[in-house]
Parts: sequence; C-alpha cells; structure tokens
Amino acid sequence: MQALAIGTDGYYLDGTFGRGGHARALLARLGPAGRLLAVDRDPQALAAGHALAANDPRFEIAQARYSQLPELARARGWSGRINGILLDLGVSSPQLDQPARGFSFHADAPLDMRMDPSSGQSAADWLASASEQTIASVLKELGEERFARRVARAIVAARHQQPLTTTGQLAALIERAVPTREPGKHPATRCFQAIRIQINAELDELRAGLAGVCDLLASGGRLVVISFHSLEDRLVKRFIRDEAQGANIPKGVPVRDAELRRRLRSLGAPVRPSAAEIERNPRARSAVLRAAERLA
Repeated sequence: MQALAIGTDGYYLDGTFGRGGHARALLARLGPAGRLLAVDRDPQALAAGHALAANDPRFEIAQARYSQLPELARARGWSGRINGILLDLGVSSPQLDQPARGFSFHADAPLDMRMDPSSGQSAADWLASASEQTIASVLKELGEERFARRVARAIVAARHQQPLTTTGQLAALIERAVPTREPGKHPATRCFQAIRIQINAELDELRAGLAGVCDLLASGGRLVVISFHSLEDRLVKRFIRDEAQGANIPKGVPVRDAELRRRLRSLGAPVRPSAAEIERNPRARSAVLRAAERLA
C-alpha cells in the first residue's frame, strides 16, 4: 500500500484479486470518487469478487489475463489515467489449499493446475502429449530442476504403462527419479512449479502485461509487482531497468535526456518480507516486491 501511494480519488488496477486481501486494503484507503478494477482468471476468485462488488460501487472485477489489461482499460476509458497497478504473481493460497485444483502434491487429486479450469490444457493432458525433450526443457528452464532430463524420461516411460492423471502419481514418480534432496523441500517442488507455469503461460502473460503498463499509467502512477520466483523477478527487474534507462543509444551519440524516452523511475531497492512476517506466513518467504513510478 505504501508503494502504491494511494490517492483517495485515484484509479487503481489489481491484477490478481485472489480472495481480495489487497483489494480490500486498497478500498479502505479510497474515497467515494476512487475506483478499483480487479481481474483474475480463477472462477472461484471471480465469485468472491462479485460478492464484494455487490456491496461497493467503487469496485469492479473482470475475468482476464495480464495480456488483456490494456483492452479492459481502453473499454473503460482508463488508458493513461490509472494511478496504480498491482500485480501479485503466481498461484494463490486458496488454489494450493484445495487439493482438487491439482496444484499441490500434498494430497492425491486430479492433475489439473489450470488457474481457469474451463480453459486450456490440463497438466495431465500436457504430460500425456508433450515430447520428452519439451518436458525436460520446461522442467529445467521454468523449474530450474537439476534432474530435468531424468524426470522427463521417467514421465515418458510411465505414461506408456498408464496415464498420469493424479498429483500423487506424478509426485511419487518424481521422488523416485530425483536422486538427491534439497533440505526442507519435497523432491517434486520444482517440477510442479515448472509445470504450473507452463500450463498457465505465466511468464508469457507477465511479459505481455508489463509491456502494456506504461501506456495505462498516469504521470506519477505507480507499478508494484510481487514476485515469488526468480524467473518472474528477473523479468520485472529488467523491465523496470530498461524503462528507466530509456532508448538504447550507442555510446558517444549526443542526445538530449528527453530523447531517451524514459518512461519509469525505479523506487529503490526490492522489498523482502521480514523474519516476523515469514513466521506469520511461511509462504511469504520468497516474495520480492519491486515498484516504479511513471514519468511525465
């Protein structure tokens, strides 16, 4: 909330409603003329958002991906007028806590992992059809899994015997395939994370969302992004850096500063959770918050 520097009559966009924790905190700081538009892909999150919208005329929720934010803003006449955009990346606690969604390996459940279960390919369908090379690349690049090839080979061998349809099957297979253990981590952690990111095209959506934010923000408007994965944070860090540096001009070429077309100003070092916050909420341990301000 501090990074967003909320004005009482501002226009704000919450890119991941979840169950409305950030949205309610933001609404508590808005006056009667303020407006908040939230988006989410998950039907359960949308249901919670519609219940909030029914009781607060300042609030609206829409089902959308990050890549659709410019379209939503244009439809409402908000382009270039938004005072703050908040993107809270990754999977939400309710999604992890409901075994039937297939995000977690702590209970045996259908292997789904879709943020919107009505759209796209489930994790089970993708694992049944992807090549061994593709699976290995995803596990290595998106999960930074050391034993990606070994796990991919085991998946392809197993699916010839019977389809992989549950989280328990996949977790057990990975546990057998991975020869060493990271302290405090289940062997399937990195692989489940990689498959989830692949199924939901999370990095592609983040890239597309970031590409549009500068055109959405008003002068002085804030971009605030909370990442939970090094690949996400790297994208956000580079985006803010590039927009703060402006046009890539060869060394020695004389240009005015205004000609660099800088669009953002970084608002300092990334913010990480304190030890006290991690103790209250262990899932915050890998969170990184970065903020930037739209230049005139």
